[in-house]
Amino acid sequence: MLSPNEVQQRFSHVENTIHQAAQACQSASGVPMDLKDCIQQLDQKTTQAKSMMQSQDENQIRQCVDDLEQLGDRAKDACERAGNVQNDLKTAVMQAHRELSDLKHQLH
Repeated sequence: MLSPNEVQQRFSHVENTIHQAAQACQSASGVPMDLKDCIQQLDQKTTQAKSMMQSQDENQIRQCVDDLEQLGDRAKDACERAGNVQNDLKTAVMQAHRELSDLKHQLH
């Protein structure tokens, strides 16, 4: 298990990446609704999860990251289904997914 400080640092980085994906999604044109919805949900859940990440409850942190990773999977799938997505948006979604997945595996 990562130390609480390491979890905080990793989550902060993940949060920034997700915010970048959300901003890229808002500024891009022609983004499919399911992709927009996934990224919006991911951005909102990440903001809500911020306070939970400061708790010392490893099970809650693990569950929270698992939930976020599932949303990341949905966003990645939606991005792949969309096909013609702007490069910066696709890169941000894939990076957020990868970082959530890495964090999840380090917590388990």
